[in-house]
Amino acid sequence: MAKYIIAVFVIGFISYLVFPIFIDTLEVRKLKRENQELLTNYELITRRIEQLNSVINNLQRRDEGIYRIIFEAEPIPATIREAGIGGVNRYAELEKLSNSKLIIETTKKVDALTKKAYIQSRSFDEITDLAKRKDKMLRSIPAIMPIRDKELTRVASSFGMRIHPFYKVLKMHNGMDFTAPTGTEIFATGDGVVVNVVYAQRGYGNHVIIDHGFGYSTLYAHMSKIAVRKGQRVRRGMVIGYVGNTGTSVAPHLHYEVHRNGQPVNPIHYYFNDLTPEQYEKLVDIASQPTQSFD
Repeated sequence: MAKYIIAVFVIGFISYLVFPIFIDTLEVRKLKRENQELLTNYELITRRIEQLNSVINNLQRRDEGIYRIIFEAEPIPATIREAGIGGVNRYAELEKLSNSKLIIETTKKVDALTKKAYIQSRSFDEITDLAKRKDKMLRSIPAIMPIRDKELTRVASSFGMRIHPFYKVLKMHNGMDFTAPTGTEIFATGDGVVVNVVYAQRGYGNHVIIDHGFGYSTLYAHMSKIAVRKGQRVRRGMVIGYVGNTGTSVAPHLHYEVHRNGQPVNPIHYYFNDLTPEQYEKLVDIASQPTQSFD
């Protein structure tokens, strides 16, 4: 009898030790269920974050590919859009929690999403402001030819590598040359402010620089006479001076430049306000011919 009791005790004790290893207790099953629910919720939240991230990425593509192009705005650098959130460890307190790895990972994704949304919101604020100023911007873009040339007979040299008239070597020509008699009227090609009036014997000779805002400026060189003063506001089509042969020039002509964000760009792309499509195509053909510059 004693052996029987001892055997039952031993079997019971072993079962007590081994049973939890193979069969979950009620408490363990509860914890596992809660853990599974947490993982399921985490996966749902992660998918939701990915969906929202996709929406914001789409807004960014529209922002860069449509809105900012329309309003001539500079794109937001990727270094700013994708920059992390710096500073001290913002997640130190979360490390003390159970499931801290999942919680920290999710919090980081939410923070990154929040930052991207904030940057995009600020971008739309800028685009909205540009839209409100659209009329002003359209008046300011240098969108007409600087002298009257409806017959397109005055284009002498275009933008690009051209033979220099004095040095007889290929040299970058940062503008367009228009031949015209001395005294021919020169027009401001967009609204703006005269930021420089120069009288010189060499280089551009007597010339005027107009700041149009929105990243645009224009230069009008070799004038015989200047009709504006520094600081003066001008409107598109206003006479600002007269064709001449001052500075480094071989004959009376206007040397005209357009700058965008400080860099010279081809002026031919901006004559859309006073030329028909047929005239523009003809002008492009004329400008493509190899010529020697006049300055």
